[in-house]
Amino acid sequence: MLHSMAGAVGNYFGTKFYSTNPRYGAHFYFFLYDAKTARPLAQMEANYLGQIRTGAASGYATDLLANPRAKTLAIIGSGFQARTQLGAVRAVRPIQTVRVWSRSEEKRRAFAQECSVTAVDTAEEAVRGADIVITATNSKDPVLENAWISDGTLVNAMGSNIANRRELPGDLVERAGLVAVDSLEQAKIEAGDLILANAWQHVVELQDIKPHYDPKRVTIFKSIGIGVEDVAAAAFIYERALATPERFADRNRATR
Repeated sequence: MLHSMAGAVGNYFGTKFYSTNPRYGAHFYFFLYDAKTARPLAQMEANYLGQIRTGAASGYATDLLANPRAKTLAIIGSGFQARTQLGAVRAVRPIQTVRVWSRSEEKRRAFAQECSVTAVDTAEEAVRGADIVITATNSKDPVLENAWISDGTLVNAMGSNIANRRELPGDLVERAGLVAVDSLEQAKIEAGDLILANAWQHVVELQDIKPHYDPKRVTIFKSIGIGVEDVAAAAFIYERALATPERFADRNRATR
């Protein structure tokens, strides 16, 4: 399949094009433009850019919604997106303990060693007692249970963006006091976690939320990814490249 996502923010607009194949993977490219003149500014290989912007969205949601003193993080999944999810949460909360579980023991232990976290043997062991839970999987069925999640926990669910797939059980979604999404319109098309639970009464767009932490209720951020997030991330990197060209030149030479 061939996909495209466009957006605009500040002085920029842009589009991400990407191709996907279940057997051979995905390939991402981003094109950034000057919004005033329509002049093309940059073309970026965007596999890692997508990781950055998806992690950044969860980091922003975490900064708004998680316990300010959150110290324990659980991650379900150890693949493409898990690393930037971890980095973003560490950037906004004083995380001391991280537990990770994924279906592949080899991958989760490699992830644990690379990221200095603890690999555990079950999803329940990872999740119970965590202040923040991240689900970053390609599962079509729930990867955790409602009973494992304590009141006051923030769950960042970002693995599924297909209407008939979900990482969260319906009773957990129904239990949440607040569910934040990138875009309500898009969530009604792609957010299987919410569509299959048919639970929309507490769903609010992230842009409309002020800092909110409820120790008596579960809070969920259902991330699906929108084009404006790609533009914001690409614009940030473009401006950094202009400000410090020698750093980017050194990195380019190192990767050739």
